[in-house]
Amino acid sequence: MELSEHDLATYLAANPEFFERHAELLTMVQLHSPHGNRAVSLQERQMEMLRDKMRTLEHRLAAMMRNAVDNETLAGKLLLWARDCLLAQQGAPAQLPQTLQDTLKAAFDLPMTALKLWPVREEFAALEFATGVSEDARTFAASLSAPFVGPNPGFEAAHWLPDAQMAQSLALIPLQNPHTSLCMGLLVLASPDSQRFTADMGTDFLTLIGQLASAALVSLLAR
Repeated sequence: MELSEHDLATYLAANPEFFERHAELLTMVQLHSPHGNRAVSLQERQMEMLRDKMRTLEHRLAAMMRNAVDNETLAGKLLLWARDCLLAQQGAPAQLPQTLQDTLKAAFDLPMTALKLWPVREEFAALEFATGVSEDARTFAASLSAPFVGPNPGFEAAHWLPDAQMAQSLALIPLQNPHTSLCMGLLVLASPDSQRFTADMGTDFLTLIGQLASAALVSLLAR
C-alpha cells in the first residue's frame, strides 16, 4: 500500500524521534530556498521559516505599538476637549454649541463641523443650531446606533456645513439625551480629504465625542 503525502506528514508529526534515528536526513535532504535559486538542507530551511515568522511577528508588534501611540494621542486630545467642554459651560448658553465646535476643530484639526439640536428651549429656537432640520434628518439621526463614517453621498446634514461641496468624507455622530436616551441632535465632522473618514475606521472615539457633546448640550433642550 502506497503512503500518501498526508499519511507521511501525519507520521512524521506524530513521530519526531524519526529524525533522531535518521539525523543524516537533516543535511542530506535538499530543498529550494525561497530567497534565491539555491538548494538548502532541511535544517537551513527550517531556520529560514523561523526567521520569516519572526519578521512577521516583529511587523505585527511594530503595528501594535504604532496603534498604541496613536490611541494615546487621541485619548489625550479627547481629555483636553472634555476640559474645554466643561469650561465652555461657564459661558453664555447660546454660544455653547459654537464653542464646542470651535474647540473640537482645534483639538482634532477638523476643517468643517456642523451641529443641530432638537427640541431646544424657546429662547434658543431661532438660533442656527436649532433651525433648518427636516423631519427626515431627525429620523435618520435617530436611526443611527453608531456614528456613520464614509464618503458624502449628499446627506442633508452635509448642507449644514459652511461649504457642502468641499466635504468629501463625513462623520455623522448622533447625540443622545443622557436622561431619556432619545436622539437630541446630530454632530457633523467633515473633511475635503476623502480618506479622513472611511467606512473601515473605528468609531469608539467618535462615540465618546458624541457622549461628551450630549452631556454638555443637554441643558439647552426643552423640558
